[in-house]
Amino acid sequence: MSALDKVIRTEESLFLSRVPQSQALHERASLTIPGGVPSSWASSRPVPVWVSHGEGAHVWDVDGNKYIDFHAGYGANIVGHANPSIVRAVQDRVTKGTHFAQPTSDSIVVAEELARRFGLPQWRFCNSGTEATMDAVHLMRTVTGRDLIVKVEGSYNGHHDSVAISIFRSAKELGPADNPWRTPGAGIPQAIADCVRIVPLNDLDALERVFTENPGQIAGMILEPILMGAGIIVPQPGYLEGIKSIVHRHGALLAFDEVKTGLVVHPGGVTAMYGITPDIICLAKALGGGLPCGAVGGTTEVMSAITDGRYSQVGTFNGNPLTMAAARAVLTEILTPEAYAKANDVGAYILENSLSTLHGYGQEAHGYQFGFKVSVVYSNEPAINYRDFLEVNTGAMHLHYLMQFNGGVFLAPWGKSESLTLSVAHTRDHGDVFLENLARLGKTVASMSDQQSVEFEVGSFN
Repeated sequence: MSALDKVIRTEESLFLSRVPQSQALHERASLTIPGGVPSSWASSRPVPVWVSHGEGAHVWDVDGNKYIDFHAGYGANIVGHANPSIVRAVQDRVTKGTHFAQPTSDSIVVAEELARRFGLPQWRFCNSGTEATMDAVHLMRTVTGRDLIVKVEGSYNGHHDSVAISIFRSAKELGPADNPWRTPGAGIPQAIADCVRIVPLNDLDALERVFTENPGQIAGMILEPILMGAGIIVPQPGYLEGIKSIVHRHGALLAFDEVKTGLVVHPGGVTAMYGITPDIICLAKALGGGLPCGAVGGTTEVMSAITDGRYSQVGTFNGNPLTMAAARAVLTEILTPEAYAKANDVGAYILENSLSTLHGYGQEAHGYQFGFKVSVVYSNEPAINYRDFLEVNTGAMHLHYLMQFNGGVFLAPWGKSESLTLSVAHTRDHGDVFLENLARLGKTVASMSDQQSVEFEVGSFN
């Protein structure tokens, strides 16, 4: 057993000693819920943590333990727990009826505000990021009359058939770098996967080659403009501009999957931050203030396919009055310029001090901070694509998750894919607790005899 494994075992034992009620609930749930959790994303080692309640920047588990929450429901809850504006909006709305399958006026305000922030004129609503990216793919195919789409290798763009291709694979399962395998997720036929073309992130030559090899067949490309499903990987200078130029030159459409980045990294997402406006934008997560939500925006030309009936964008719960009331509060009351200024201050403070802490223990590190997101990586060079990301050591990431948890900080359990998410309630004092736990981690890693082989990502822990 390596030194790392021994420390992990010790921290897992401490973890379990703190959550006996979570263990009991997990055992009970496993009898009627597959895996004992409502979503496979909640599965985690050594046991899923069952939450009792949250307030502001904190959550409490069913055993009464209090944590600073940098998990934020996988990046969805940047408004903080039980935000007064959300509580007021939902409580007011719930007394007037929770579902009609007919529009309410809040949806107009939400659409107008999204148009202002993101620069696309028309918006429709749905209930999740998966639904938003599904609509985006359907729209690209409807408008162009073509079947093929392009996605980025290793990226997660939802779990519908069209995009659940080439995700969560080891290096040996990816195929050649210049011609990645189109490997479908479980339950998806290869015939559907063969309607997708895979390109590495930050590789314009590969994208041009794919379009050249499939003339007149590609409907469009969907990508996270900042890759968030592999820690954080940023676009290289000129990459987003280059994508838009190539895609449009070949008569195809460009969709930005801003489910994780929209409203989080900037008031207008990556779209506004980089000044590159695609044909379609997909939103979810942060938009709903903690309620299930989704939205898809588009140019007038693209969205005319909905207006004239060529594409029926449907869903019984689309524009649900509770979600629209919450989203209106998010956009008009909570995510103000002052809120982003505070998030950038706290996030930059955490990033700067995380790097100095790690460097102080002789560890190479770099990082990113955008709005409510922070990611710090133990490595010499930033990853530029998914294959680079696979080199990160998962064991040490898990150790960091455990040490933060045992030190009173709640992080996303699938941390290799996730980064820290702040909320409007977080302050530098909350960051200081995270930094204290990080210092303990740095000291532990530095003391290991095999420390030269330990490489991991802060904010990425399983």
